Amino acid sequence: MAKKPRIVIIGAGMAGLTAANKLYTSTGSKDLFELFVVEGGTRIGGRINTSEFGGDRIEMGATWIHGIGGSPVHQIAQEIHALESDKPWECMDGFSDEPKTVAEGGFQLNASIVDPISTLFKNLMDFAQGKLTEDSAGSGDVRYYNFAAKAASKGCTSNGGFGNKSVGAFLRQGLDAYWDSSKDREELRGYGKWSRKLLGEAIFAMHEDTQRTYTSAGDLLTLDFEAESEYRMFPGEEITISKGYLSIIEYLASVLPPGVIQLGRKVSRIEWQPESHQSVEMANGYDSRPVKIHFFDGSVMLADHVIVTVSLGVLKAGTCQDSGMFNPPLPSFKTQAITRLGYGVVNKLFLQLCPTGKRKANDMNKFPSLQMVFHRSDSDLRHKKIPWWMRRTASLSPIYKNSSVLLSWFAGKEALELETLSDEEIINGVTTTVSSLLSQPHAAVKSNSHEFCNGNLKSVESLGDSEVRFAKVLKSKWGRDPLFLGSYSYVAVGSSGDDLDTMAEPLPKVGSSESAGVHPLQILFAGEATHRTHYSTTHGAYFSGLREANRLLQHYHCVGV
Repeated sequence: MAKKPRIVIIGAGMAGLTAANKLYTSTGSKDLFELFVVEGGTRIGGRINTSEFGGDRIEMGATWIHGIGGSPVHQIAQEIHALESDKPWECMDGFSDEPKTVAEGGFQLNASIVDPISTLFKNLMDFAQGKLTEDSAGSGDVRYYNFAAKAASKGCTSNGGFGNKSVGAFLRQGLDAYWDSSKDREELRGYGKWSRKLLGEAIFAMHEDTQRTYTSAGDLLTLDFEAESEYRMFPGEEITISKGYLSIIEYLASVLPPGVIQLGRKVSRIEWQPESHQSVEMANGYDSRPVKIHFFDGSVMLADHVIVTVSLGVLKAGTCQDSGMFNPPLPSFKTQAITRLGYGVVNKLFLQLCPTGKRKANDMNKFPSLQMVFHRSDSDLRHKKIPWWMRRTASLSPIYKNSSVLLSWFAGKEALELETLSDEEIINGVTTTVSSLLSQPHAAVKSNSHEFCNGNLKSVESLGDSEVRFAKVLKSKWGRDPLFLGSYSYVAVGSSGDDLDTMAEPLPKVGSSESAGVHPLQILFAGEATHRTHYSTTHGAYFSGLREANRLLQHYHCVGV
C-alpha cells in the first residue's frame, strides 16, 4: 500500500496560499498529495490585512501593486474584478493632490526651495537603483549624475566594488557634493531661524524618511548600496486594490477544500532528518514521515515536506541560540544568511477627522496633503512639544480626496514606539505637530482644549479659520506581533543578494541527499525574503510560493509551470 506524500505549508499568507493553490490545481496532483496549510493566527492573509476605518476600506499591511506591467497580483486583480468598487478605498485616486510642504514653525515652502533638493534625492536614488547612468542621463540630469558618481566613488575598494557602503552614506555624500557645487549662497528671508542649508538638509531628511518606509530599513546607514541595483520593479503605474488586497488572498484560498487551511495552529518546533538513518518510528505499518511538526497546543503532525513561509523576523527569532525552532538546527550557511539580512518595522497610522462647529462634515477636504519638514531632534531650534516619534514622519495626508481619514507612515524605532502609545497620546502628539506646522509663524498658538467627539476624548487645535479634532485612530502593530515581528526584509550592509538566494535553498538538497538515503526536500522556504529581486513585496512572495510548489511538482514528475 502506497501512502500519499503529505505536504504541510506553514503560514497562510501570500506565499503559502500561492503554493497551496498551485499544488492543488496542477494537472494530476489533486489525488497525489495530502495537503495542509497551518496558520498560527486567526485569519488568513499574513501581512495582507484589509480593514475598514471611518467608512473607508484601508490596508493595515501590504498596500500597493508596485507596477502593473507584468505583475501577477495585478493580473489576478483584473481577473476577479477586484479593481472595481462602489465603496471608497485607500489611495483610490493615486497621488491626486500636489503636497503642501511645510516647515516646522508654520513656514510653507515654495517650489524654488523644495524642488532642487527633491530632484537631487530622486536622481541619487535612481543612480543607486541603476536607473540613472552616464549614458541615460539627459542634459538636465548630467549635473545630478556627477553628484551621484562622486558620492559613489567615495569608499570604493581597489577593484571598483563598493565594499560595505550603505545607501545612507551614499545619499549624504551626494548631498555634500551638491552643497560643494551650489552657487546659491544667498540666505533666505522670511523663514524665521531656518537658513537655506538647514532647510535643504531637512527636506533631504524628509525624503530619507520616506525611503525608510519603502525599504523598512530603520536607518539607511544599514541598507546595502551595491544590492540596491538588483531590486526590480514592474513598469507602469502603482495602484491600490479597490476591493482590498485580501480579495487576492481569498481568491487563492477559494479552491482549497474545507479542512486544508487550519487556523490557530502555531508551530513551536520542526524536527527533521538531515542525516541518513532508518526511522525506528512506524505509523500504520509504514516508515514514519521524516518531518515532525510540533504545535503550541501539544499536538503533532507528520509530513514528507514542509514549506516554511514565516517572516524573516520569525526565522531570526527562531534560529537564535535559545529558541530551537528547528531540531536539529538549520545548517550554518542558512542561519548566517538569516542573520545577515535586514528586517525592519513599518507601521501605518490612520486618524479620522472629527467635524466641529466651524468645520462641517462636508468640508473635510480642506485638510491638505502635507509633506512635513522638521528640525533635527537634537536641534535647539526645534519645537520642544513635538514628540520625537513624529519627527521622522514625512507626510500626513487624506487617503483620497475629500476623505476624512488621514494617513502617516512610520519606520524603525518610531514605528515601534507608535505601537506602545495610547490613542490619546497619539492624538495629542499629532495635534501638537499639526499646530506647529499649520499655525501662522510667530502667531500665538491656541492652547489644547479637550472635548468629546463620538464619546472619545479629543484634542483641539487651530487650523486657519477652522479647528481640527481627531475622532479616533487606528494603527498597525507589526513589530510586536509574535507571528511577524516586523514588516519586510531588506539587504543590509554585510549581506548581499546571494543571501536571498541562500534563503530559498531547500533542505536537504536533491541529489546528494537521495544517494545517501536521506529523504529529499524535507524543508522548503518561501516568502518575500527568499526572492533575490522582488524581496519586500507581495508579488515576490507570490513568485516564491510558485517556485516551491513547482519544485515539489517536478520532484514528483507532475506538471509545473
